[in-house]
Amino acid sequence: QVQLVESGGGLVQPGGSLRLSCAVSGFAVSISNMGWYRQAPGKQRELVASILLNGKTNTVEVVKGRFTISRDNAQNMIYLQVDSLKSEDTAVYYCNRLPPRTPWGQGTQVTVSS
Repeated sequence: QVQLVESGGGLVQPGGSLRLSCAVSGFAVSISNMGWYRQAPGKQRELVASILLNGKTNTVEVVKGRFTISRDNAQNMIYLQVDSLKSEDTAVYYCNRLPPRTPWGQGTQVTVSS
């Protein structure tokens, strides 16, 4: 049974940092393309970072240089280091396969505000 559990979000001031974690069960991240997605209020869910089977990573332009995705195969975890946060980064953050499949996890809320 697939389960995705995101954690690590919170309230942070502009310019701050967080490390988001995603605990995966039901499949191995080492043989899956994975992504971090986010959904801001009133907006569609969007992909912000990905890590492929071969370890290649990519981030979308609006977060490039600020967000870093990584993977721990032994722990079956996916991480997203988010730095230099801006108010527009406020969203619920989710991890999932790439392309995504159901089920989704509950997500972790990131709120950037002074």
